[in-house]
Amino acid sequence: MTMIEKTAVVSSKASIGENVKIAHNAVIYDDVIIGDNCEIGPNAVLYNGARLGNNVKIFQGASVSNDPQDLKFSGEPTEFRIGDNSVIREFATLHRGTDAHGYSQIGKDCLIMAYAHVAHDCILGNNVILANSVQIGGHVEIEDWVIVGGSVPIHQFVKIGQHTMIGGGWRVPYDVPPYMIAAQEPLKYTGVNLVGLRRRGFSNEQITKIKEAYKTLFHSGKNLGEAKAELAEKSGSEDVVGVILDFLGRITRPGIK
Repeated sequence: MTMIEKTAVVSSKASIGENVKIAHNAVIYDDVIIGDNCEIGPNAVLYNGARLGNNVKIFQGASVSNDPQDLKFSGEPTEFRIGDNSVIREFATLHRGTDAHGYSQIGKDCLIMAYAHVAHDCILGNNVILANSVQIGGHVEIEDWVIVGGSVPIHQFVKIGQHTMIGGGWRVPYDVPPYMIAAQEPLKYTGVNLVGLRRRGFSNEQITKIKEAYKTLFHSGKNLGEAKAELAEKSGSEDVVGVILDFLGRITRPGIK
């Protein structure tokens, strides 16, 4: 049974699923879709374009689908999408897309901790964790199973590959390839994300291939083009190495070493 507190302001035009709980002083605008079994905390605001899957939890004071902080934005109808089972903690700010992409998105089973900011046109995959006060610029792409430590600023248009971990407090001005740990100033490759990969079932053989690939990329003395060519020749479309090569073919902000 859906429960809406009397002090909540909920538009009659909003689409609200089954067994939804909306707490005191929450505000739900007209063009909002909320899936089943969601919880909207006190003083949270879901602006036009908010699209929530099932079992989503929005904690107190969070802002979902507010207008982008982009001078080119002119009020066009866009969205912010949140996948099933994701959790948005206190005072997170999530901004909808612009005409450039049409929407921003957080995938399934994500945890966005308190005071984090996800800007316009960002795409986050599944099982992503953003720790407290992570600040993401516009058009950032974060793939599945990425963990970003607290108070990390991420430059606009950056791409972060799957199963990567970013150490807390370090700024991210460059694209970060898959499977790695990145930290320090300036941001550097500091090793393979061994703990994360083992927790997620990667075999020793796969992890060894990842290590060898990054040894070629960062410790062979070759430039990026030469290293990529060597990996492609040795590994072809080999699963984990193929993922790395595919990512490197899409980067727009190289620079990590």
